[in-house]
Amino acid sequence: MLFIYAIAALGLIGLLFGLGLATAAKVFYVETDPRVEAVNDLVPGANCGACGYPGCMKFSEAVVSGEAEPDACIPGGEEVANEIAALLGKEVSSSASPIATLFCIGDNYRAADSFVYDGVKDCNVAGDFYGGHKACSYGCLGLGNCVRVCPFEAIIMGSHGLPVIDKEKCTGCELCAKECPRDLIQMLPRGEEGHLVLCSSQDRGKTVSRACEVGCIACKACIKVCQQEAIEMDGKLAVIDLEKCTDCGDCVEKCPPGTIYQRSAIPSEQEAIAAAAEKEKETA
Repeated sequence: MLFIYAIAALGLIGLLFGLGLATAAKVFYVETDPRVEAVNDLVPGANCGACGYPGCMKFSEAVVSGEAEPDACIPGGEEVANEIAALLGKEVSSSASPIATLFCIGDNYRAADSFVYDGVKDCNVAGDFYGGHKACSYGCLGLGNCVRVCPFEAIIMGSHGLPVIDKEKCTGCELCAKECPRDLIQMLPRGEEGHLVLCSSQDRGKTVSRACEVGCIACKACIKVCQQEAIEMDGKLAVIDLEKCTDCGDCVEKCPPGTIYQRSAIPSEQEAIAAAAEKEKETA
C-alpha cells in the first residue's frame, strides 16, 4: 500500500511541476519575429563573430531589427547578403569579401632561428619567451594560431613552417588577422592584380639579411625602378600601392633578396621546398 501511495505522490508532484512550467512559459513568453529564424537559416552558422555580434542568432536579431546591415555577415559573402536583403525587403551594396594574405615568406629554409623552441605550440606564448625563437623579431613563428582560429578550415600549416591560405575557402572573416600576434596577416581586396612586398620587418638591412634570406633590406631599388611611383617606404619597409601598381614586374627583377611577388604567384609550400632543395644542390 505504501508503494502505491509513493507512486501517487510522485505523480502528483510531477503534475504540479508540469502545470507550473506551462504557466511560466505562458506568462514569460516573448514573441519573436519569425524573420529572425529565417535569417538565421540563411547564414553559414559558423558563429565566428566577424559581424561584430556574439553568434549568428544575435546577428540575425540585429539585422531584422535594423541594427546590422544584410552584408555584415562576411563569411556569407554576397550571395547570403542578397538573400537576407530579399527576405527583409532591403537593398545591399555589391562588394566582394576580402582575402587573408600572409606578409612573410621567411620559412624554415630561408629564415634563421635564434634557438630551438620546444614549448607550448602557441604564437603568443612563444613570442613572450625571449622575443620568440625566430631570428627575425617580425617573422612568422609558425605555431598555428591562425590555423586553429579559422572556422572554415581555410588555413593549414605547411611543412615549411608557414601557414598556407586557401583562397577558395577563405571567407574574409578576419579572425586570423586578429589572432596573429605579429600582425602578419592583412586583408586585401580579392583579385590577382598587383605586386606585394611579402615582408613585415622594420629592422635595418644588415639585421634583416642575417635573419632572413628573403626579407626586405630597405635598399629602395624597387622604388627607383617603379615608373608608376607605386612604391613607398613605410619606415624601413617598402610598401606597394595596389591601386597604382600596373604589374610591370620591374620591381621583382630589381629586388636583391627576392621579396616581391605578383599576387597570383605568391610562393606555395611546394615551391619553397623546391627552392631550398635547389639551393642545397648549388652549395653542395
